Amino acid sequence: MDKDTTASTPGPSAFDPDEVLQHLDGLVSRDKGSPLSAAARAEMSATLRLAAQTSMAPYAFSLVSRDVTVLWAKLRGGPVTDSQNPDAADLEPLNRCLAKLIEVITRYQGTIDQLSGDAIKVFFGAENPRSDDVQRAVMCAVEMQMAMRDLNMEHMRDRVPQVFMGIGLSTGKALAGRIGSDAFSHFTVMGDLVNLAFRLQAFSLRGQVLISEETYERCWGLVSATAPMQVFVKGYSQPISMRELVAIPTRRLKVPRQEFRRSHRVEVRIPCTYQIVQDGVVLPHVAQAVIRDMGYHGAMLELVEPLDLQGEVRLSFDLTLVQYQARDLYARVVTLKTDTPHPMAGVEFTSTSAEFEARAQMFVQMMVAAG
Repeated sequence: MDKDTTASTPGPSAFDPDEVLQHLDGLVSRDKGSPLSAAARAEMSATLRLAAQTSMAPYAFSLVSRDVTVLWAKLRGGPVTDSQNPDAADLEPLNRCLAKLIEVITRYQGTIDQLSGDAIKVFFGAENPRSDDVQRAVMCAVEMQMAMRDLNMEHMRDRVPQVFMGIGLSTGKALAGRIGSDAFSHFTVMGDLVNLAFRLQAFSLRGQVLISEETYERCWGLVSATAPMQVFVKGYSQPISMRELVAIPTRRLKVPRQEFRRSHRVEVRIPCTYQIVQDGVVLPHVAQAVIRDMGYHGAMLELVEPLDLQGEVRLSFDLTLVQYQARDLYARVVTLKTDTPHPMAGVEFTSTSAEFEARAQMFVQMMVAAG
């Protein structure tokens, strides 16, 4: 049995289940013309008695240890999420998104803990634990992404900017209860898994659902997911394991992922030098550039001197965050932008070492986690 971790303070009296049941029975009779059936009355009585037993915990300002699944979702794109000063007209599509998402969360009986403009935190199992908390959480996540897909189709028809979403879920032990004072209090969950769900959400791409390994272990028979991926997450000394949730086959639910990339890309400003490679020979002239964003497999360079599309270069730069000096790194120019104040060249790494690949992955993941 769960035990309180802090002393409780007196709160309001619990309600009388029998009295509430009688009142509800009367309402049903007046509305439908007949009272509740015996089976419905028994089910309602059991539900009310469970609610009466647990209703005092939120008011007692105590914390109990519970198995909880936390879902963090964050909207991306659109004028509200992209602008620091959105106007009133921008709120209408945002509210349409939130209304759809809240509808899905309510259907799966999740508890909304936080709603802050472009982010939603939901938990399952904190207030009234059930055996299917994890299953409901993952189904909720998939249907939230499906709802966003359908909504974006409407936005396209209405010429409204599309809004996308990334989701992270984690499962484990957490402290659950009401915190605050008699003047204001709030039921919430606290623990490492809350931070982990937030960090997984940060790693997610548009339309993606990422789940922790413990979440997967508790619903592996229900879901289809990728092999585990090791990522560096802020607050953890070692890489943690996560999976991408792909589908729930038995329910015919599939995540409608909207963004397909081989890796994350992070905005940076790293001084860089390069030399042009011509017919397999590295030319002696060294030119300056700045890396403006970077992924596992390539980067975007801000140039001072022009480069040719499909040209090959040898790069040198420092990744001080992971204490690594990249030298003799070869890349090919795959895109060029000339309509910017400085020419921009997208390069794809073509010849790398195993050490560079590991350090670059660590660097990108640490930058994502820090964001």
